[in-house]
Amino acid sequence: MTRKGRRRSVLPLPDYTRRKPLAGGRWGYYFTPPSWALKPREGDDRGPCPVNCEALGTDYDAAVKRVERVLLPLFDSWRTRGLVELAPQGPRKGTLEWLFAEYRGTLAYQKLAPKVRALHEAGFALIGGHRLKDGRRLGEIALKSIDAAVVDPLYRKLLPMHDKDGAPLLGPDGTPRERRTTVNHAMKSCRRAWNVVARLHRNEVPPNPFAGMGLISSGGMVKEATYADLLAAVAQGDAMGLFSLGTALMLTWEWLQREQHIFTRFELAHYRPRGREREVFIVHPKNGESVWIPLFDASGAALFPELMARMDRLKANRVGNGLFFLRDWIDRRAGVPLPWATKKGALDLMGVKLRAILRATGIERAITFTSFRHGGLTELGDSDLTDAQIRAVSRHKSSKVLTRYVKRTEKQIVEATKKRRAGRPAVSGNDVQFSAIAEKGERR
Repeated sequence: MTRKGRRRSVLPLPDYTRRKPLAGGRWGYYFTPPSWALKPREGDDRGPCPVNCEALGTDYDAAVKRVERVLLPLFDSWRTRGLVELAPQGPRKGTLEWLFAEYRGTLAYQKLAPKVRALHEAGFALIGGHRLKDGRRLGEIALKSIDAAVVDPLYRKLLPMHDKDGAPLLGPDGTPRERRTTVNHAMKSCRRAWNVVARLHRNEVPPNPFAGMGLISSGGMVKEATYADLLAAVAQGDAMGLFSLGTALMLTWEWLQREQHIFTRFELAHYRPRGREREVFIVHPKNGESVWIPLFDASGAALFPELMARMDRLKANRVGNGLFFLRDWIDRRAGVPLPWATKKGALDLMGVKLRAILRATGIERAITFTSFRHGGLTELGDSDLTDAQIRAVSRHKSSKVLTRYVKRTEKQIVEATKKRRAGRPAVSGNDVQFSAIAEKGERR
């Protein structure tokens, strides 16, 4: 949310194009030429501007395409009295902007979740829009001119944060503040786009200067939520009439499904479908993994009684195969509850409501939706499960990845030490002296 309470979108827009939030969590796009072009001026021999204000609809891709291919070329031709050619449009082949455009047209980009695409676009805008000393943007530069000697200094230059006057921002300890996570993401986005396009255009794309940069992480880890945080957030959500959000938090804790997948992929047919009433189907599109999780043990006892009671309530009297999680109110225009995710997969409204829940509970600001998934994974680690058992539920393909999610807590260290000592052989006669020293240490 912005200061005035309006939603934000990080997707870039062409010149003279603006967005406006509409009902139902959608964005409307509009082309608005400058006022001086719309008012006839005395002595101006160009005639009236051929482009007026125009509503572009709610489809982001279609709106951008019309502005870049039709409206802006017409406006620029009128503004320059025909000096700008109308036919050739789009970035010049072989430039960094051309590489970004080629990447957007690949399946590797199109299958990404909207949140990930937006993250890539923010990175492309940061790198491609960087102004060089001669005034050109880096996006206009030929790929063959972009090498490590360009990228490495750029990385160091983009790291420091500045105020609106250009002065460096300092932290509490007097050291310069950095936006390392943002810049790291931008470099990784460029690296990914370069690698994908290089496979398609081997002759036009030189070696990747964004590879092997040795990016240094900011050390920021997702703060995992505690089970007490979960109970407080669920209770607060219920009190605020947001029963589905509280249920979604319990789902990500218990079944470790990601936020985007819960609200855009989890369907009615995934929970206790006909023929498999004792199971739930969890899909992890990020790594292509899926798993049927049993809901009852061999004796018939429910394994997730609290969550199942809430899930059963949400599914009651619903038919079809639509998304499971819908908003907790009836949309005025549609006459039915709408999905939390927009058609583009954006979850801005869900984020607003969740932050309201967390603020009302007094939970620390570092806690997010993802924190509850990490909390569930950490709980698995605290429960003495093996990596293989954890991966059976989370569907992670490698044990190496678990260290990013299963936090190494003091309880795990203590329990590991106890197990290690319990597995040692009994003390023999030759080890009496060592045993006495150990007992003395324990008494201390």
